[in-house]
Amino acid sequence: MGRVVKVLRTLRTHWKKSTLAACVLSYGGRWLYGKHCENVLRREACQEAREFGRNLIGPQVPLKKATVILNPAASHGKANSLFEKNAAPILHLAGVEVNIVKTDYEGQAKKLMDLMEHTDMLIVAGGDGTLQEVITGLLRRTDEESFSKTPIGFIPLGSHNTLSESLHLITDNKVRCITSATLAILKGETVPLDVLQIKSEKDQPVFALVSLRWGSFRDVAASISKYWYLGPLKTRAAHWFSTLKNWPQTRHASLSCLPPVPRPPDLPAEKPIRPNLLYRIYRRLQNYWNPPVEEPPVEPEPEQWEDRQISTLELTISTQNRNPVKKRTDDFMVLSVEPDTLSVGQFITEGTKKAEKQLECTENALQLEASACHVTLPQEGAGFYDIDNEAFEAMPVEVRLLPRKLRFFCSAERREELAQVN
Repeated sequence: MGRVVKVLRTLRTHWKKSTLAACVLSYGGRWLYGKHCENVLRREACQEAREFGRNLIGPQVPLKKATVILNPAASHGKANSLFEKNAAPILHLAGVEVNIVKTDYEGQAKKLMDLMEHTDMLIVAGGDGTLQEVITGLLRRTDEESFSKTPIGFIPLGSHNTLSESLHLITDNKVRCITSATLAILKGETVPLDVLQIKSEKDQPVFALVSLRWGSFRDVAASISKYWYLGPLKTRAAHWFSTLKNWPQTRHASLSCLPPVPRPPDLPAEKPIRPNLLYRIYRRLQNYWNPPVEEPPVEPEPEQWEDRQISTLELTISTQNRNPVKKRTDDFMVLSVEPDTLSVGQFITEGTKKAEKQLECTENALQLEASACHVTLPQEGAGFYDIDNEAFEAMPVEVRLLPRKLRFFCSAERREELAQVN
């Protein structure tokens, strides 16, 4: 009892040091527990991957080949370490022949796609920028029709991983997110994703999987990092300072849109059974003696473009890849035109919400559905586009939807969650 009293008296006398020591021990214990949980997640993922590696293959069957495009600069230079700790062991234990190609500078991934040979799967390890470069380089190839059939895996290692919410379970744990994305590649379930083809008169087309943004909310979001010293108030402060510099921040543009197109029926997963030999001979003889009458070709109907002048705070053109398993009868992209009647307070409030969820629209936003559109901007002061969180100079462009152009690996758990939303 005397020892307890002595300890309590010491703590009371040196309460500042005692408080500091308690805080340090608490933080250290929490950090160690977090590292232990991460190691458990890695161990469980490696054990599951080992089961794939133990599956027997025939003597004449080659190993599956995977080409990994890794951006070491993603996530502030931590991407290479994250990949080596969390994703690489899973791929190797599963018996996959992995060819890792690391990018050295921005834009190199586009050039690497010209040199890529046929592979069983293409894996992009990085963020939104790396993914946007890879699909742009892939779809610019002259033989893109065959290469676009290669299934693509996305391992989220960047600061922005917008597409990850559509393919993998939503979690704040970085290790769980990476390991589940890698295991989804091994399991082989895929979903088709739409692609936006963005083409100007000057440059080659750029391709996007999520959206194209242009306007005031986008410009303010690009400047939020400058106010890092304001902590959690930096987002609201950036919008407020923006209104002090220039208000109203209305943008004017011309839109020409094509209506949505009906979605063709899905092709059967299995090829139909080939008829027997006698039936095929009979059909050939019948076609020889009574050749079928060829119908005249049907001339396509002229495209009905609808012109519209807009005055807006922001224009967003987005795919429907946020829920790729949702059943649809038409193929279209969504054009969201934000109203230009917001007050300063509403601009700050709505801008703060959009900084967290970029594709969320305000309550009174005008939404249009189109399969293609022309965007004509003023000659001066057009600013910049955000194409999948990458900045491009704003100019007149044609945006066309390429429905279900690419197939991406998707986790079964996330697919079930999205299917329940339908």
